[in-house]
Amino acid sequence: MSGLLSSDLPRSRALSFILLAIFVLLAATPFLFSGSQPVGTAAKICVFIVLVASYDLLLGYSGIVSFAHTMFFGIGGYGIAIALERVGPTWSSAAIGLAAALALSAVLAIAIGLLSLRVRAIFFSMITLAVASAAAVLASQLSDITGGEDGLSFQLPPALRPAFRLFSEQVLGITVNGRLLAYYLVFFVSLVVFLLLLRIVNSPFGRVLQAIRENEFRAEALGYRVVAYRTAASVISALAATIAGALMALWLRYNGPDTTLSFSIMIDILLMVVIGGMGTMYGAVIGAAVFVLAQSYLQVLMGAGSAALAGIPLLPNLIHPDRWLLWLGALFIISVYAFPGGIVGRLRQGKA
Repeated sequence: MSGLLSSDLPRSRALSFILLAIFVLLAATPFLFSGSQPVGTAAKICVFIVLVASYDLLLGYSGIVSFAHTMFFGIGGYGIAIALERVGPTWSSAAIGLAAALALSAVLAIAIGLLSLRVRAIFFSMITLAVASAAAVLASQLSDITGGEDGLSFQLPPALRPAFRLFSEQVLGITVNGRLLAYYLVFFVSLVVFLLLLRIVNSPFGRVLQAIRENEFRAEALGYRVVAYRTAASVISALAATIAGALMALWLRYNGPDTTLSFSIMIDILLMVVIGGMGTMYGAVIGAAVFVLAQSYLQVLMGAGSAALAGIPLLPNLIHPDRWLLWLGALFIISVYAFPGGIVGRLRQGKA
């Protein structure tokens, strides 16, 4: 287990239990819950774990504040969508689309890194924001390629379609169809990418990134090429975000500007990093799980609570489901106040 987690153990029984519970629930969701919403929510959590972990490599481990992360997320989604819609719904098309998306993301990450990481942090952040905005506008304007504002819907390879049956009989009461296979494709690829990122941040390369984050001038004085290390971190982060975008497109069978390129997704990523804890890969797991579950079910829970409190003055209106965003914001403020170092930081401090 220590080797699998790159010797970065949770160091808290409570944190170990939470992480194990999230892993088991994600692995067994199709067999534990009926309906499409729980499985869709679990798939979204898997994708966002990778996306948030890749951003934490930049922000938490390298000290780089970038607003272009959704651009790489979108490149992955569009790479898959364009290949499967324009070339054909085959595995080879998906591989070509993913390879092209990874190559484009690497080139853009290198260009942004080499041109921008030499400037001060605030100016770098503004440059990445401008690049991300330009990418979103470009995706909306190139309608012949990207589908414009409507995006692209596409067919998956036959083995991932709902009509596909792997076995004629049910397994544990569940029909093993293409949709189930698509979910486990998302789950296992997300798990592998997360473990690779965990290995990277606990390698000598990751230690140098943390040294640069703590004191850039001292790291440079020791002989480390700060720009080269930060550029390498940007590329690794961009590639992981691209894979997350490809997984999201495969699961949704659709990709559009609002799905992967929206600036609101960038805000969500920041919130997940802060909730889970910056500089901890495990924070990405908890932050993504908490935030996506709140997004998916808070409105439903508030609707049930409002109906149960009918007849009591003020309370039904206070928790009316239309006010779920207000309560989501309040929960975020409370979590930041209660866990200033994130949930993982608090649990590790308590050693509970």
